[in-house]
Amino acid sequence: NWMRYHCVNQIDGLLADLGVSSHHLDDPERGFAFRFDAPLDMRMNTRAGKTAADILAQADETEIGKILAIYGELKQARRMASAIVRQRAQKPIATTGDFCDVIKPFINKKAEKKELAQAFQALRIEVNHEMQALEEMLLQATELLAPDGRLVVMTYHSLEDRIVKNVIRSGHVDGHIEQDFYGRIIAPLKAVNNKIITASEEELENNPRSRSAKLRIATRNDNI
Repeated sequence: NWMRYHCVNQIDGLLADLGVSSHHLDDPERGFAFRFDAPLDMRMNTRAGKTAADILAQADETEIGKILAIYGELKQARRMASAIVRQRAQKPIATTGDFCDVIKPFINKKAEKKELAQAFQALRIEVNHEMQALEEMLLQATELLAPDGRLVVMTYHSLEDRIVKNVIRSGHVDGHIEQDFYGRIIAPLKAVNNKIITASEEELENNPRSRSAKLRIATRNDNI
């Protein structure tokens, strides 16, 4: 929508880094991290939309379970959702500490930090409609990319990476492949790197948060 609003008709390239700003993660008041007890907000734009606390207070059990399962990839998502609904009937889940207290009984103690991070990530993705924004951006960028233009996307979540991979491979978010009469795939993009690019050992040492980063590059396919 941004590109259309500003009347951009064509672009030579687009670099999209889908990571969350470390400044946001390290700000105790934003509610992005479980290491600080703070209001459960998680909005990128603090002047608009529902907070994470609003979602936990208003969404039904099935919806909460799907958020935690799909965006957080948590095995105990359904049990967590059930506990959240029981808890909110007694007392609002208003802070990061409240949220942690409810879901910790269903978290593997050996992987506590990882699974807490996954749960917080799931809420953040839902609050900010991140997957919908990614899908819209990819489809608009594909449409506006000039011949030989490049699309470069850095993801940090398996679902994000799957969406990017699908669009590059097929031109569709769901990965649906269309073929011509001769069986050739009809797609507006062509992968530059068939193997994803990840952080080197040196970069991992200097920046541990890069461990989940995956880089995919595509160019406009002019043979369609």
